[in-house]
Amino acid sequence: SLYVSEYFSQSAQKLSFYSWYGNAKVFHFHVPEDTVLLRWLLQASRGKEPECTSMEVTVHFRCGAPPVINPLGTQFPANATVHPSYNISITLSSAVQNTTFVNVTSPAAGDWFIAAHLPEAAGRIEVKGFSTPCTYMFQADMFVLRLADMPVLEPGVAMPQTVISPAKPLHVKVFVPKYTARMWFELRSCVTSEQKACSVRVVLGSITLPQSFQKIITCTGNVNCSLGLDSLPWEKWLQIMVESLGTANASVSMEMLTSFTDCRPGSTSSFLNFSLNQSQAGSGPGSTGTAGSPTQSTGTALRNASEQRSFCLQNQPVVREDLDVVSVRYRLLNGPAVPVYSISPTLLLLNLKTGMDSGGSLVVNLQLNKTSLSQANATVVACLSAASPVLSLNTTQKCSTAFFQGYPLSVSTSSAEAMVIVLYPQTDDWFLSLQLICTKGQGECNTAEAKVTIIAYLTPCFNDCGPYGQCSLLRRHGYLYAGCSCKAGWSGWSCTDDTKAQSVGAQNLATLLLTLSNLMFLPAIAVAVYRYYLVEASVYTYTMFFSTFYHACDQPGVAVMCIMDYDTLQYCDFLGSVVSIWVTILCMSRVKKILKYVLFVLGTLLIAMSLQLDRRGVWNMMGPCLFALVIMIAAWVYHGVKRRHCYPSSWKRWVFYLLPGITLAFIAISVYAFMETNENYYYTHSIWHVLVAGSVAFLLPPRDKHKKPWAWSQKLTCRYQICQNDREELYAVT
Repeated sequence: SLYVSEYFSQSAQKLSFYSWYGNAKVFHFHVPEDTVLLRWLLQASRGKEPECTSMEVTVHFRCGAPPVINPLGTQFPANATVHPSYNISITLSSAVQNTTFVNVTSPAAGDWFIAAHLPEAAGRIEVKGFSTPCTYMFQADMFVLRLADMPVLEPGVAMPQTVISPAKPLHVKVFVPKYTARMWFELRSCVTSEQKACSVRVVLGSITLPQSFQKIITCTGNVNCSLGLDSLPWEKWLQIMVESLGTANASVSMEMLTSFTDCRPGSTSSFLNFSLNQSQAGSGPGSTGTAGSPTQSTGTALRNASEQRSFCLQNQPVVREDLDVVSVRYRLLNGPAVPVYSISPTLLLLNLKTGMDSGGSLVVNLQLNKTSLSQANATVVACLSAASPVLSLNTTQKCSTAFFQGYPLSVSTSSAEAMVIVLYPQTDDWFLSLQLICTKGQGECNTAEAKVTIIAYLTPCFNDCGPYGQCSLLRRHGYLYAGCSCKAGWSGWSCTDDTKAQSVGAQNLATLLLTLSNLMFLPAIAVAVYRYYLVEASVYTYTMFFSTFYHACDQPGVAVMCIMDYDTLQYCDFLGSVVSIWVTILCMSRVKKILKYVLFVLGTLLIAMSLQLDRRGVWNMMGPCLFALVIMIAAWVYHGVKRRHCYPSSWKRWVFYLLPGITLAFIAISVYAFMETNENYYYTHSIWHVLVAGSVAFLLPPRDKHKKPWAWSQKLTCRYQICQNDREELYAVT
């Protein structure tokens, strides 16, 4: 046999601590046909900084769609059936890099996905630039070994084959045509080169993670081995592997035979009939209306039990309507209500084979029309499965195919509605099988009919993540998938887990604290106006206004009010905060007015530019603060040298104003930089507002000595006034 090895690699990604699916780094690979061995090379590494500690990287695998993971142990939405993902852990301790191999024998061809992440996020809000977080990197490479000339079994033709040794298993494949109801596999005439009883193991199917449904039979002796499989994947190659369990030097010869039992489909309508009906009705090609009911002759034929027995299923044509990215609606040509019978199942095909459909959620809803069901004790059983339909619901009542565990549903007069949500459905054709079942026997159901309304659609996020979540479209190279980012303490795949959710009262309290705490700027504004610092008072008013309404718009829950675009409010809030610090320190420096106002304008322009470049960078705040402090210290030194004593010279100014203001400012910076978390943000940030506003009120210098307090009666009364010199003095003010 000719084996061909191939290598696929993707660039490394920086890992993140997990809080929602967007923190998981996804890798997308495509496994070619006839692959007999798949090997993953997983490389995890960390930086050499002292902040780097031992860390555990969790890696999830899945075939056909991104892995559905739940590292936080939260709840999934109701009616969502989830299979646990296959995962491994890679530990980074003393070693800077860890390399791990994962082997998969006889993997399924098609899309394979890997998702990697770090443990749960601590929830602390880190100011960008205050600390250097450790960098953890992850890279996944894929090696495949495929058989270039894999033998093909022809149905009904016995094919002799030989297993050379136990170390070299035999690989063959057979194509499963459409509408196959059953396959029969037989292994016969098995002998060894030593003329002894052979012992072989036959594995049918490929490995699909997280669940694998390979069928394994062990053949011992000279007897024939056989296996029958129902509901095989249609229009796909089925791999068969034969391993010798004998001695190392003995070869095994045998014959393999496969045969298929086909299924004759019946259809209530066709796309051609639909087009003709639409044309006769005068509907244009872009019409969104549904087709009419089946013709009377077709409906009569469906109600004829003998006619139904000649078909193993009844097809219902379905139109796939693409709405947006990862958004599809399925429209039934004969209307949303389909007839369901007991003799043969009703089958709907949901096409999810574009390669871009596996990043959303497939939702199927069934609604039974109670008046259409004549048998009160009858139940409509349904099964949603991938790759192949279930055609024997009336006998086995099991929602499983040969290599896939389906999603069961049922509706009856007592429970007329059922729903199933498939999170990240695998790329394939999906089938919905429906059949009518009677508890007292199928005989009484032969003439019965049930009308079931079917609503099926693919959506990026189920229920759009609810009122406490935001649906985000994520991208890895050209592949798109969606995830929910929850807020207000809600969690879960679709933000439906309210275990740690904030109550409405807590949300209102958080909004009031974050907004009303900005009113602490009113004393600072009053002090600035009283001391004739009108420009500074205008800046504080601007900051108070936009900080109040930014935090009113930034709330995660229901207590939200946005007077303008969120991004505009955020930018104005950040700009006002930094400019307030800038003008306060420059005001304390007591430089000449003309120089002070030039620095006000020039600094504001530079701060506006830097915030546009990086809004959350720590140097956007620290840079202007340090530069203003340098100017203030230089001015104070100049005043002290000129006056030949410390500046400011009054001990009362230091004890009652400067030291309290500086203390409040340092406490505010400590709270802002080191104490804020996602859980305590609403009161720690409120404390930050109070402390900063209070420090401004303490740090503002007294008015100029020649300035008199505001005398409103004198300002409003017309009288002669004595002119006075308005020259600014640069000596100490006490």
